[in-house]
Amino acid sequence: MLGASGRLGAMVCGFWPERGDLVCHSRRALPGFVRFDPMSEPEALYNAARGARALICLSGVTPIRAAQDGDLFSLNRDLALAAVQAAARGGVGRVFLASSAAVYGNASGICSEELSCTPVSDYGKAKLAMEQAARSAARDLDQPLTILRIGNVAGADAILGNWHPEMQLDRFPDGRTPRRSYIGPESLALLLHQLTHLADAPEILNISAPGCVEMGDLLDAAGLTWTPRPAGPGAIAEVRLSTARLEALTGVAAERGEAAGLVGEWRAFAALEQGDPE
Repeated sequence: MLGASGRLGAMVCGFWPERGDLVCHSRRALPGFVRFDPMSEPEALYNAARGARALICLSGVTPIRAAQDGDLFSLNRDLALAAVQAAARGGVGRVFLASSAAVYGNASGICSEELSCTPVSDYGKAKLAMEQAARSAARDLDQPLTILRIGNVAGADAILGNWHPEMQLDRFPDGRTPRRSYIGPESLALLLHQLTHLADAPEILNISAPGCVEMGDLLDAAGLTWTPRPAGPGAIAEVRLSTARLEALTGVAAERGEAAGLVGEWRAFAALEQGDPE
């Protein structure tokens, strides 16, 4: 798993159900991790991935990292191509490439994988460009590839993961707060583990629990305070990912996307980070 030292990577590593099965990568020296730069050390990437049943690529530039370090979103494309090329050379069964629900932009209704993507943010545009380049390279190299369009992950989001006492949430005229498709950290790890064992997988796959959850309900379930504010004209009331494809493959349960379940998984990850067995 490339990029295992990031927030999502820590979640997947922490809850991976098959110990000794997952090789975790970082560009920093970390205990138990393989260390190399996927861009400048292609041989190290090839050697780490060679013969694996799957290569999960979580490496990439997020909006937070871009703001903090000045990294360019275009690096997402370069990292994805490096992963696809190494996998093809090393006989990897399938590459799973982390993309984002941001590629759907302001699409209304349920976002299925067949939907034409019209991203509005620079991040979403860069992720779509990454998808397109990786898919083209994978086809040219005959490398099986699945693009994972991941929804909000509890604890790696802007709500639970970045909560502060002065947090405000948009409230729409119907009294509701923004609704988003979510998945918990443990559910994410279990789904990825299950996907790597499948004989086949589609080229694009939404990753989320079924349905969506109100952000206000999520904070209420966590016992975290928030203040409502009137939603502005550009506020998006709902982003709901279709999970029909994912459910057919894995049987992910609807309760995995309920507020209480998401908060429970977030707290379990926090305990895991702190070394608390409970």
